[in-house]
Amino acid sequence: MTTTSLPRTEAKTSLRAQLGRRKPIDLLPHPDESPLPHGDLKRSLGLWQLTMISVGATLGTGIFVILGASIPLAGPAIWIAFLVAGVAALLSALSYAEMASCVPASGSSYSYVYATMGEGIAWVCGWCLVLEYAVSIAAVAVGAGQYINESLATFGLHLPDAIAQPPGFGGVVNLPAAGLVILSMLLLIRGAKESAWVNTVMVGVKIVILLIFVAIAFTAFSARNFEPLAPMGVAGISAAASRLFFSYIGFDAASTAGEEARNPQRDLPKAIILSMLIITGIYILVAVAAIGARPWTWFHSGEASLVVILQQLTGQPWVALLFSVGAVIAIASIVLTVLYGQTRILMTMSRDGMVPRVFGRISPRTNTPVAGTLIVGIVVAVAAALIPLGELADATSIGTLCAFALVNLSVIYLRRARPELRRSYQVPFYPLVPIAGFAMCVLLMITLGGTTWLVFGIWMLIGTGLYFLYGRKHSVVGALSAEDYAEASDFSLSTVKASQ
Repeated sequence: MTTTSLPRTEAKTSLRAQLGRRKPIDLLPHPDESPLPHGDLKRSLGLWQLTMISVGATLGTGIFVILGASIPLAGPAIWIAFLVAGVAALLSALSYAEMASCVPASGSSYSYVYATMGEGIAWVCGWCLVLEYAVSIAAVAVGAGQYINESLATFGLHLPDAIAQPPGFGGVVNLPAAGLVILSMLLLIRGAKESAWVNTVMVGVKIVILLIFVAIAFTAFSARNFEPLAPMGVAGISAAASRLFFSYIGFDAASTAGEEARNPQRDLPKAIILSMLIITGIYILVAVAAIGARPWTWFHSGEASLVVILQQLTGQPWVALLFSVGAVIAIASIVLTVLYGQTRILMTMSRDGMVPRVFGRISPRTNTPVAGTLIVGIVVAVAAALIPLGELADATSIGTLCAFALVNLSVIYLRRARPELRRSYQVPFYPLVPIAGFAMCVLLMITLGGTTWLVFGIWMLIGTGLYFLYGRKHSVVGALSAEDYAEASDFSLSTVKASQ
């Protein structure tokens, strides 16, 4: 039985009771259940594909796109900033791994929070995920234009800034960014298995490209470039880490594949942890190689820094061309996998009645949410074409951090409330790890600028309005009678009635 098949009641549930209602875990999709009435997703992804989704959604963002914007904040200590952001992300990743092992649903942290903290906080988390995913796709795609120009420069060609840069950076519309999102959207519509295969190939290409950069950059390595290590102090490292945290949302994208994984309770935790180790190691290695090759004052925001380093060190146009093409492939991989995650989260929220049903419709031909993918793809393509990178990256970070903080709390709650649940993976050193993960997320949120907080506040106000206009009225769990809700959950009838 699923939430969409539960009976609805004519009696109005009080706002307080509805906000506190948890989605019963037993009603979440499981690997052995029958097709859902709203359309069935095909379970076709194994451990390797899930790991590559996680790596694909992450690896490259902090290196190809925002490295140049972050080094002026941290200086030579940029590798420490990557490590701090990586540790903060890993703490949350461990919590994600445990939640994925006992709540193997497509909604990622939204589903985890709904099952533990109730509808009100789940909506907040889901709205943060909409910000995190949609904006991060656009933010990454924005960086495509500069690498396409680097590729064309080898042949003496150049895209005009008017169509290769966003407004505020000498451009009118960023067509390469929009085009990349549209292409990813069309591939996702074809099917999850096909998209995962293409993503795996692209991930392999970008790992090879980054290793080539490291090998070349170390030929010009100078230890003097690391002095002084932290010219902006701890505050600079912290500010850079907050921005770079944006680079670690890959494992979150993997957790959205809960209903398309062949064995989610076994494979999702492994994929999440394995991908985090791969990503953090490569990020730090490339950052050290880049600083070793050029002093930190050489880096500037908005430049394709790694390509320029290769050009100067080798003097060979084909090397820059190879790396530029690899960078475009890396960015395409991120856009593809994060767009995948966004559509699956909205699909899950649609099933729960939180957003319009169109996002939850599954095509019987492709086994994908075609309509939802088209809507998200078009909206994100417009954002990528018109909004600058820096503002997008910071807005993504705060949404990501908020969602991760809630997942850490969910682990603590579920350990206490449902200790009997089957968990194929458990967070080590409980409760220290989820508490530390929560604290790190809050600390990084505090370091973000006032403008970012203002944007986040406005975003949450808009989300609150949408909940009262649509989500509260159409919520499947909220529409249940007290008796039906008590029967569907593990709570006693008297407890539920007392909360009405």
